[in-house]
Amino acid sequence: MPITVILGAQWGDEGKGKITDLLAAEADGVARFAGGDNAGHTVTVGQERFALHLIPSGILYPDVTCYLGGGMVVNPKNLLTEMDNLAARGVDVSPERLRLSGRAHLIMPYHIALDGAAEAARGGAALGTTKRGIGPAYTDKAARSGIRAQEMLHPPDRFAARIREQVAAKNAILEKVYGQPPLDAEAIVAAHLAYAERLAPYVTDVADEIAQALRSRKRILAEGAQGTLLDLDHGSYPYVTSSHPTIGGVMIGLGLGPHHIERVVGVVKAYQTRVGAGPMPTELTG
Repeated sequence: MPITVILGAQWGDEGKGKITDLLAAEADGVARFAGGDNAGHTVTVGQERFALHLIPSGILYPDVTCYLGGGMVVNPKNLLTEMDNLAARGVDVSPERLRLSGRAHLIMPYHIALDGAAEAARGGAALGTTKRGIGPAYTDKAARSGIRAQEMLHPPDRFAARIREQVAAKNAILEKVYGQPPLDAEAIVAAHLAYAERLAPYVTDVADEIAQALRSRKRILAEGAQGTLLDLDHGSYPYVTSSHPTIGGVMIGLGLGPHHIERVVGVVKAYQTRVGAGPMPTELTG
């Protein structure tokens, strides 16, 4: 079966989560393909409201498998918190239902520290980032120094060595460029070894699993985050996100060819809003 893609056609906050929730009722799988926990989708079920930042909105349907694609950047601490919150409310977040691509990059504490330090240094020219470490994590990905989710499957000493290496490199920047105190490498190692132990059963080859699902004629819904006007290449640069919340990001982030995509649903709202800094040509003031 083909893929249906849901994209924000404005600056985000268009209500993509609600549309995803509506269409997920007819899907076998829902996949996020880009961004991280800078997204925020709110879904209401009866009298309950669920705020989702990393996990696809389809998790609220018991027969839907949810995928975090390789194009994402994932904060393991926040992912586990979101999983625990859902589990406490009776939602099944077992590895059978939630799959994390080994190609997704991890947002580490030093990414968050660098994000905040860089925004503070920009002063009045700040970009208005969420300060969740999204941009620095994608920077490391492009620089080929990032830590990927699949490294949580490595022997603990090897994973720890990678973290120590990166903390040392980032501490040099925090101290010498931004005048910030260094981070505690051993505390970060200890925390992330614990995260790795819990998340290891979820790590898989998401691209292959979705390809197999499509061959089995299952219906996949690709859930976009942010919006078209925030695309790194096609948005109002530099006041953009660090990924591609447009159709190209679906194929790169999930590892699929364009022939699988049958329908693209662009979500808009009657009036536009924009969070953060950057131009908004149609803004009404006064």
